[in-house]
Amino acid sequence: MICCINPNCEKPENPDGQTYCITCGVKLVPILRSRFRMIGFLGKGGFGRTYLAEDIDKLNQRCVVKQLAPNVQGTWAINKAVELFQQEARQLQQLGQHPQIPSLDAYFEENNYLYLVQQFVDGDNLLKLLQKRGIWQESQIKQLLLELLPVLKFIHEQKIIHRDIKPENIMRRRSDGLLVLIDFGVSKQLSGTVMSKPGTRIGSHGYTPLEQLQEGEAYPASDLFSLGATAFHLLTGVYPLGLWVEHGYSWIANWQQHLKKPIDNKLELILSKLLAKDIVQRYQSAEEVLTDFQRQSTPTPTPTPTPAPISTPTLTLQRFDFEVATVNARGNITNRQRHQAQFFRENLGGSATLDMVAIPGGSFVMGSPSTEAERSSDEGPQRTVTVAPFFMGKYPVTQAQYQALMGNNPSHFKGFFKSKQLPVEQVSWDEAVEFCRKLTQKTGKTYRLPSEAEWEYACRAGTTTLFYFGDTITPDLVNYQGNNPYGAAPKGLYRQQTTDVGSFPPNPFGLYDMHGNVCEWCSDKWHDNYNGAPTDGSSWETGTDNNRVQRGGSWDLNAVNCRSAFRVYDSAGSRWRCRGFRVAVASVSSLS
Repeated sequence: MICCINPNCEKPENPDGQTYCITCGVKLVPILRSRFRMIGFLGKGGFGRTYLAEDIDKLNQRCVVKQLAPNVQGTWAINKAVELFQQEARQLQQLGQHPQIPSLDAYFEENNYLYLVQQFVDGDNLLKLLQKRGIWQESQIKQLLLELLPVLKFIHEQKIIHRDIKPENIMRRRSDGLLVLIDFGVSKQLSGTVMSKPGTRIGSHGYTPLEQLQEGEAYPASDLFSLGATAFHLLTGVYPLGLWVEHGYSWIANWQQHLKKPIDNKLELILSKLLAKDIVQRYQSAEEVLTDFQRQSTPTPTPTPTPAPISTPTLTLQRFDFEVATVNARGNITNRQRHQAQFFRENLGGSATLDMVAIPGGSFVMGSPSTEAERSSDEGPQRTVTVAPFFMGKYPVTQAQYQALMGNNPSHFKGFFKSKQLPVEQVSWDEAVEFCRKLTQKTGKTYRLPSEAEWEYACRAGTTTLFYFGDTITPDLVNYQGNNPYGAAPKGLYRQQTTDVGSFPPNPFGLYDMHGNVCEWCSDKWHDNYNGAPTDGSSWETGTDNNRVQRGGSWDLNAVNCRSAFRVYDSAGSRWRCRGFRVAVASVSSLS
């Protein structure tokens, strides 16, 4: 499909190969700025149009292209439209390094139109999820607030106010289940009388506080009101817009009457303060709300005659959906299936978080058979290993996570323009263990490197093929030395560097980058074969060899070295720009 970029075209979508638009007759522009291939029409508003595109410079990665063609009249109104459009671009550039905010890919002028290109968020907004699944439970509302408040804290620390928080502007990303805040330009407000005079009042009725709607003034507390109204909508199923039309702002004094059932008194108090009509009665910062959550969730200590043993933390697990791909002998995808897994999230400070995925216990055959092509003798003999349930990092530890906890970033592939979502590398085994120690100290949970058996069990995720995709891989699925494929797969791209974690499809457990990108340290000492190895999934700590195991392959290794059974070693103090790690923690009791 190719899209017409004439802003006046009623039906912009055309079949491939078309030279002129079927609807308006304008000559089609198949590739904008020699980079962006317009493949779909997403919508239009007072500001112009939004298209789905493929970025040729990024291996046809999908992106969103916004075209500014404001439906307004008068020099002032047009200048204001341009100002707000540029403001959105600047804000995305400033904020886009946060994993829960779309990044800015490009901003340019072509054929007398301004264009803004941003990261495509594949998922559903919360209004659609509400319509699909019904009203949210109290626990989900708490999780919503705890997940978005750190994002707002980050935004407000950059001196930026969103001004239009509502369910439609919060996306649940399919790839990792994270909530993503979108629409920083509020460009859809560029039509109507609001553009005909100085002082722009931006926001959506019902979600927008009094000071913003009447005076055009917005503060951090204004965004917090909108977040509270969003939580109210999801909790009750009642549109704040409808209440606003009928009652103005009087509805917020008695918002509780719309609840389908009573909620926890502490959550009710927090929502009431978020929804206070008078800004001075409201929370003034996201940090204040988070502090209240922590204060109210911490019970008053009571003296006990004998110190009780430390109990395992109880966790509330979230669910996330993802798609698993399988390939044929040539590496072509032959099947895609939707899967679901559970995880919990650790807050590492600032905007850095760590997702830990629940790995179910079970038994598997570890190692490779002697018939496996290009295998090594250290991958055998095969044996059955039983692994207890545990949690494992959804991704290798990122540079942002390492920086947040350790205060430095030793990685080779970094720089001002590099993403903080790249995996940390050039980390020794000793430094990875120290990261786990500090994470344990911060969270109260005993974090560690996975054992080698846990790593292979989690990598295979129930598969018995050479890779969890099948019996080969391609650079579309894994970041490795694409010039050296495995089996019947063709040669492909060799990126020569790490890629953002989560850039490729996950395995059936919901773990990303288990093949390629960076090799990962395991806790075990190195042994030349599995004779005498534990069969209970524990780390193999006996022996005189002080080298430590690495698994998974990397961006600089051939496909054969990325197989599920492949193993290699190095000294505990060594560093390499192809090596990182991910963390594990024992299973804990949970409330789904």
